Amino acid sequence: TLRRLAQNREAARKSRLRKKAYVQQLESSRIRLTQLEQELQRARTQGMFLGGGNIIGGDQGLPVGINNISPDAALFDMEYTRWLEEHHRLMCELRAAIQEHLPENELRIFVDNCLAHLDQVMNLKSMVAKTDVFHLVSGMWKTPAERCFMWMGGFRPSDLIKVILNQIEPLTEQQIMGICALQQSTQEAEEALTQGLEALNQSVSDIITSDSLSCPPNMTNYMGQMAVAINKLSTIEGFVRQ
Repeated sequence: TLRRLAQNREAARKSRLRKKAYVQQLESSRIRLTQLEQELQRARTQGMFLGGGNIIGGDQGLPVGINNISPDAALFDMEYTRWLEEHHRLMCELRAAIQEHLPENELRIFVDNCLAHLDQVMNLKSMVAKTDVFHLVSGMWKTPAERCFMWMGGFRPSDLIKVILNQIEPLTEQQIMGICALQQSTQEAEEALTQGLEALNQSVSDIITSDSLSCPPNMTNYMGQMAVAINKLSTIEGFVRQ
């Protein structure tokens, strides 16, 4: 009973420490976000924004430059760079914890921190998908090597499963069957999304190459066709989210 009580006290202490660290992380993130908003507002006020080799200027505040990157995309790139630095630190901590052969309950804390950090990058992608989905799909925020494997704003989950499968052996037969079933269902979902995106691209291409846009007989018909094309393009965000 005394040992169980001691374990409960220790678990409660660690829980309080985790909560305190989480609150501190939220507060630091809030402060950093406020600073970024102030910097962005100050840059817009000055009529020039530097980021990703791009300059925002002109009377309209429109992006000009080689990369033609939007302010939201530039902000995403900066936050993603910071995310990568934190990701590297968390991975080093996790590897060190594994090498120290910590108990599973203590190791779980490091794993949960990594999972929470992955949720952050998903939230970043979700935000930029609303404002500049083409920047996310282009993969210009990834390294050149990583861009070789880009698919709709990220890697194919089925490919990641293949990589992971080779790193976590040995597995039981039931575990292997579960992973294979997950990989198959993932590939089916990927194929469906790919086919949907191809159909969307073909549809947009048909509209843009139609006679009504090349030589519009009247402005009303022209604007109607363009509205249809823009509505179709907006569905790309939906594909990325899926």
